[in-house]
Order: sequence, then structure tokens, then C-alpha cells
Amino acid sequence: SVRGNISYTVSTEGLIMHRREAMKTIGTVSAVPFMLSGNNVALAEHLGQAVTLTLSDGSVVSAHFIEPSSSPAGSVVLIHEWWGLNQQIKNVAERFATEGYLVLAVDLFEGKVAQDPNQARSLTKNVNREVATETMVAWIDWVRSNPASNGKVGTVGWCFGGGWSLNASIATAVDATVIYYGRCEKTPEETKRLSGPVMGHFATRDKWINQEMVSNFEAAMDASEKSYVNYWYEADHAFANPTSARHDAEDAQLAWNRTLEFLRSNLA
Repeated sequence: SVRGNISYTVSTEGLIMHRREAMKTIGTVSAVPFMLSGNNVALAEHLGQAVTLTLSDGSVVSAHFIEPSSSPAGSVVLIHEWWGLNQQIKNVAERFATEGYLVLAVDLFEGKVAQDPNQARSLTKNVNREVATETMVAWIDWVRSNPASNGKVGTVGWCFGGGWSLNASIATAVDATVIYYGRCEKTPEETKRLSGPVMGHFATRDKWINQEMVSNFEAAMDASEKSYVNYWYEADHAFANPTSARHDAEDAQLAWNRTLEFLRSNLA
């Protein structure tokens, strides 16, 4: 795996299942709200710190890091949507931290955050796949080696980040992979490199990450005899993002509950 030279910086924003297992099932929706608000947002900024890592070519990449309240703990690596590493993703990082995980939200856009779809599309297209892969592998290696980590790592990503959650897990060994409506066009030769199980959350009204794409992914997972479970929601793309017009609070909470159960099973 790729190992980078590690350095820390203080953020200016704060103080420092073989075969298919199931399709959508009925679950219990808890009363925990999806969004942080008020003092909780300030808490997320307070607890989070910016960390940097130097890649093999000398370039520096950054991430938002939150240590758990107790350790050793499982680690969760988050990959942002096509908007970039914005406050909404940092809020989700805080949610995972309150569940007891060591959390690292990776930045694949070199500090840039999109303000509209055109900017988001441009930032996505400008991502160098080789650099992004090295970045993900290096951060996963870094977080696994952190003194607060129990050595187990899961990846979670949304949209653009959902695809990179899968890409990263193929590039290097992780213990669990969660895809929220991310591109999953993979061959059996690629999926056979997965080390841990995969959970996917997909939306029936999604025009981009559609049934055909997911079915082909499932076929590749079956052919490579890898463990996965995919859930379908009567919702649209980005249904789990509370800042999106397509947000579906009930399905977002159901997906969150399922994700937590999945991570507990594989990162303990």
C-alpha cells in the first residue's frame, strides 16, 4: 500500500454475504434527527481538526479528522459528494463520531467546495483517478495505524463519494464498504479484490445510478463470490442529504440505521 509522510495542521474553521443477501426490507426508524443544528454544529466544528498527508509526488492532501471519545475504536473514512468537503459532510462526520468511531472525512477536491452544479461537475471531472486512488489508500493506511484505531476500517461515501468508497475498497483492504447512490460499474476481476462486505443504498427514481447499473454490479459481485446487501428506496438521488431538495427524511434515517448496524457488525 501507499504510505505518505504525515503531518498535522490546525483547521482555521475549528479548534482543533456471499451472494446477494436482501433487497429493501422494513426497518425501524429511530427518533434521531439527521441534521445537526445549533450548538451541535458548533460542536462538530470544535471537535474536528484538519490533518494533512504528503503523497509520493510531494503534493499535500487534507482531511477532516475527529477522534473518538474512547479507544480503541473502529475507523470510518468518509468521501464527500460532488459538492466537496463542505459543512454538511463534516456534520455527518460528527454523527459518526458520536457513535464512537474514529472518523476521517477525506477531501478529493484540494480544498475546493462547489456552490452550484456546474462547479461541482467541473471539480468532479478534474479529479485525477491515480492521485485520488493514492490519496484514498494513504488515508486508509493512516487511519488504520492511528493509535486510537482498533485496526478495522470502513468506507462510506455519497454520490461521487459513493463511487470512491467502492474504488478505495478495491484498491486496498477494508473491513466494510458503504455506497450511497454511487457509481458501481465494476467487473468481476475488480470486485474479487474486495476484502470485506459491501452495503449499497439506491433510489428507484435515480436517473444516474439506476437499476441496470446496480444489477450489473450485483452480477459482478456474485461472479466473484463477494458478500453484499443492496437496499432500494422509493426516493431520488441524494435522498440522504438534508440540504438537497430531493431529501427524504424517513428513507435517510432508515439508511442511516442500516449503515450503523452494518458498521457495528464489521468494525467491532
